[in-house]
Amino acid sequence: MLRRNAAFVLLFIFALSPVTSFAQQPSPSPTPAAPAPATNTPPKDPNDPIERIKDEGMNRSQVMQTLSYLSDVIGPRLTASPAMKRSNEWTRDQLTKWGLQNAHLEAWGPFGRGWTLKRFSAQVTDPLTIPLIAYPKAWSPGTGGPITAPVVYVDAKDEADLQRFKGKLKGAIVLTSRMREVKAHFDAQGTRLNEKDLLELADAPEPRPGANRRAQNADFRTALQFACKKLQFFKDEGPAVLVDASRAGDGGTIFVQSASVPQAGCVDLFNPNAPRQIQSYDKTAPPITPQLVLAVEHYNRIARMIEAGENVKMTVDLAVEWQDADPMGYNTVAELPGSDLKDEIVMLGGHMDSWHAGTGATDNGAGVAVAMEAMRILQALNLKPRRTIRIALWTGEEQGLLGSKAYVSEHFGKLETPAPAVAGPVATASPAPTPAPGVLVTKPEYEKFSSYFNLDNGTGKIRGVYLQGNEAVRPLFRQWLTPFRDMGAATLSIANTGGTDHLSFDGIGLPGFQFIQDEIEYDTRTHHSNQDVFDRIQADDMKQAATIMAAFIYDAAMRDEKLPRKPAPVAR
Repeated sequence: MLRRNAAFVLLFIFALSPVTSFAQQPSPSPTPAAPAPATNTPPKDPNDPIERIKDEGMNRSQVMQTLSYLSDVIGPRLTASPAMKRSNEWTRDQLTKWGLQNAHLEAWGPFGRGWTLKRFSAQVTDPLTIPLIAYPKAWSPGTGGPITAPVVYVDAKDEADLQRFKGKLKGAIVLTSRMREVKAHFDAQGTRLNEKDLLELADAPEPRPGANRRAQNADFRTALQFACKKLQFFKDEGPAVLVDASRAGDGGTIFVQSASVPQAGCVDLFNPNAPRQIQSYDKTAPPITPQLVLAVEHYNRIARMIEAGENVKMTVDLAVEWQDADPMGYNTVAELPGSDLKDEIVMLGGHMDSWHAGTGATDNGAGVAVAMEAMRILQALNLKPRRTIRIALWTGEEQGLLGSKAYVSEHFGKLETPAPAVAGPVATASPAPTPAPGVLVTKPEYEKFSSYFNLDNGTGKIRGVYLQGNEAVRPLFRQWLTPFRDMGAATLSIANTGGTDHLSFDGIGLPGFQFIQDEIEYDTRTHHSNQDVFDRIQADDMKQAATIMAAFIYDAAMRDEKLPRKPAPVAR
């Protein structure tokens, strides 16, 4: 249980201004208030399209109803799972119901296998009973019924230290790493961007191309290498279940992603020529050990019990179902047709797939619901854009932007790179080499594309836009944000932001943007965790975000010209 510190502040207010009463002396008459100075702000035109968008978006929003159905009713949406396909179909039908046209699913892939959790429980059963807060990793195999086994705590510091456990893990339930310290929270887990944060974003330097900073960190690369070799060691030793402590979070919050597959030879993952890693969702993936993640407090307690000499046993019961009849993934796509520039495209979207421990509300049901609401607003107002506005709700984002990359490749173009050489094992933590430049191969739609706007940083309201190094759009976006300054959205940052689907467009020189959002509890509590649920959503922030997104796509669709572009990779 988290304990909150109550701050009791005693404020003594003494209104001690002396008032002296003089007999037979009348009080002075109050001085009339000066008239308010006239302002030069023109009255807002209720027929202005942006004012109409604001009124519809803030006063008649359906964004929370959309998100509730997606997260509460359909639930978690792991790529290629039945719930993912249901989400594809429901969003297609809902967009059609609102009056959008050409709503359909577009296949991409092949991806691999779907995975559904059917039953799970975990508890300590000896020397006492401890119900555990835990969750299986996605694409983990089941246990084939309840398994009760001794628990072994592997606290090895390095590869040599692992040898202490050789021959001791067969059939055991293994705690895979050392304990993680749990510190008290003296700052709020939920935050908004303050003036200092926004100023730093506005003053950010122009982005420079360069290698991944983590790739240059020797400690990180060494830790990654050790994790790979440890996983291979576990495979060779034959444990019954692998148990990780949650990488972050506390108080019952656990962060869960996919099961790991031992790789043949631990190659440098930051080498651009490294072969593709085998994933647990691959149809050809080898058999692996069942894997789960445990709340850090429970993990640490069990580890300390073992260190104290207790013989701890756990019971784990994990049943899963695989779906491999259809290896494809699907994106949901729909349109609001344009008029005189209907062959040109403005796009918006967010990824619909999620992890499985929560319900995918902040990551990224929020972005999906906001994008859908933006389209609903324009359709409800019967606004007629010049360009066609196309919404795309992606899947496979959590596995590497797979759905959006496939869509961009199919419709607009792709970078063709030289065939990679085979990467060997890494003996030292040397910097990753620079990849060979690719050649851009475009399709006819490339020249018809105007812009793509993405939302995928949780429930926080929009505070501005990352320009993604495209300085030419600054005056446009400044103008487009002006009506929303009173809603807290005014910051433009030349900086890049990564990790989501606008990169699929930006990577081939198309204008793709992610909005700046308030953090709220995204990294501290909800991102890829069991607390990624509807109750962590902020309704007013969602309404604001949908309203601004609707205005941005409308503005982009109404311009005489397409949005300016950065220099593209060399095309042919």
